[in-house]
Amino acid sequence: MAKRLKGVILAGGTGSRLYPLTKVTNKHLLPVYDKPMIYYPLETLKKMGCKDIMIVSGREHCGDILNLLGSGRDMGVRLSYEIQDEAGGIAHALGLAERFVGTSNVAVCLGDNIFDDEIVLDGFEDGARIFLTSVHDPERFGVAELEKGTECKVISIEEKPKNPKSNFCVTGLYVYDNKVFNYIKNLTPSDRGELEITDVNNFYVKDGLMTCQVLKSWWSDAGTFESLLKASSLVAKQKLCSCESKNVEKLPKVSSNGEYGDVKNSER
Repeated sequence: MAKRLKGVILAGGTGSRLYPLTKVTNKHLLPVYDKPMIYYPLETLKKMGCKDIMIVSGREHCGDILNLLGSGRDMGVRLSYEIQDEAGGIAHALGLAERFVGTSNVAVCLGDNIFDDEIVLDGFEDGARIFLTSVHDPERFGVAELEKGTECKVISIEEKPKNPKSNFCVTGLYVYDNKVFNYIKNLTPSDRGELEITDVNNFYVKDGLMTCQVLKSWWSDAGTFESLLKASSLVAKQKLCSCESKNVEKLPKVSSNGEYGDVKNSER
């Protein structure tokens, strides 16, 4: 029987790269086309099978998130909340969810990451899994090196390398078994004084427990003005194309003599 999967959304940070928009609210509540940003990771985790989701946020503006989402009932999930009192890194924020996760596996999504894929966890029981996408500028991201001849075994992850070993960037979605919290407890802060999620991932890599999935469609973060605009444009394009497709399907067919024929789902 598959282990239960809980979800964690990391929605902390000051959002300094989006100032002054973030002077009045948490950046994860800014609009991405027609919905608040945080709706997208919520939908991603829900589609992955997470019914219980914890949102970890900073102290400032956390009430705005609670006012928007409440218990999660309107979205068909059960929401819990945790406060990260001070900046300590992604891994530190995840560590705050240990009691919430318990003996379950956990899917972790950064609150500013937007995925077009409907992600299915085929065969995941133990270890860790990251989600990759091919980029033209891998030196800006965490980069995964895959074992030759395989598409799923990760042999190294390097953060913003000068000489990338691949063009596969690590996106902000991770799945772990509950041993992740033991790894976090054994971390030492990086040069910037934070507990880094890349270090957590490399613990799993070292133990031979890291696998990956390559995304089939687009992914974007939304943490800068440029990427926020890009994400909004991608979502808008997708939704408008979908609406156009549905409208075309609804058009009644016209016979050669100009008469309308019966068409399934047509509007007459």
